Amino acid sequence: MYQGDYQLIGSEMSFFTRKLEAQLRCQKIPWRYLFKTEERKVELEAKAGTHFIPLLMTPDKWLVCDTIAIGPMLSGRFSERAVVPETPLQRACCYILEDAFNHWLGRVCVHSRWCYPNNVAWVGPRFGANMMLDRSIDEPFSEAELEQLAPIGQMMYEGFGKGVCEVNGVGPDRAAAVQADFRNMLDALAIHFASNDFLLGDRPCLADFALAGASKAHFLCDPEPKSWLGDHSDMLHEYTGRFFNDWQGELAPWAADDRVPDSLQIVLDYFRGSYYQSAPANIAAGLAGEKYYEFDYGFGTTRARTQKRLNLARLHVQDELQRLGASDNANIQDLFAGSGILEHYLA
Repeated sequence: MYQGDYQLIGSEMSFFTRKLEAQLRCQKIPWRYLFKTEERKVELEAKAGTHFIPLLMTPDKWLVCDTIAIGPMLSGRFSERAVVPETPLQRACCYILEDAFNHWLGRVCVHSRWCYPNNVAWVGPRFGANMMLDRSIDEPFSEAELEQLAPIGQMMYEGFGKGVCEVNGVGPDRAAAVQADFRNMLDALAIHFASNDFLLGDRPCLADFALAGASKAHFLCDPEPKSWLGDHSDMLHEYTGRFFNDWQGELAPWAADDRVPDSLQIVLDYFRGSYYQSAPANIAAGLAGEKYYEFDYGFGTTRARTQKRLNLARLHVQDELQRLGASDNANIQDLFAGSGILEHYLA
């Protein structure tokens, strides 16, 4: 394996950039940021063949994208601090929860960022710090810089934010539903993290990076979602801080006998009533050639645009579950019995 630093290419305001940063930090992989500035944009997109972030430049000069693929690759390359379990139940939970957090939290992220004018105004200079000034959002702004970067928020709202909220069915008219669902998730996580440091217990996995990434880039960054945290603020700060402070010592071992915490069922129950009400309908409509689909996750009918990517992510998890023999594994069957979650992936 080539020696040297990995370059994380993206933005500190990005859910998935922060997701990958959390993994790089956790596995103690040598890395550094390369912000996707306006000056670098054309060259990077030509090399990568995509406008999406993050990108990861490896020491051997491979430029790779998509955290779904990057995560297992890094776990294998740096196996002394692996973040993908080997045993069937834990591994199944790792991939299933990563998919759920990846594709459900994004709705909250875009709604909370782009549907509130004061929040739009606040994030503009932070995007500008990375894109225009090529520096971290943690560095203080001068008055002149704030004035220079002030228009960016509204420009991004008009060019991206407004549309992405409409596509995901989370426009301003869905504020009550999005906020109520977010509180439901926080309630479930608070019960689980009361007795566990991470989703699978004492050791972090790929799914943790998704939750930590969304929290760092959005829920603990932007003023609007921060105002929604209520009594769960300390819990989310403590959890997310584990990933973005310096890691000390070795990672704890995976739980013995392929066990997962009992309280993980509460988190899975939350997703059963939310993400798994949306994803099957989304995929079915997309495969039927329909542009939009409808679903109800407890707050009335939501209409959103179908996403081809979602089925590709489902097939990724399906492949892992089939390798594990999930259909014949008693522990996996028992944990997911009656939820419809396994059926979603194995259909």
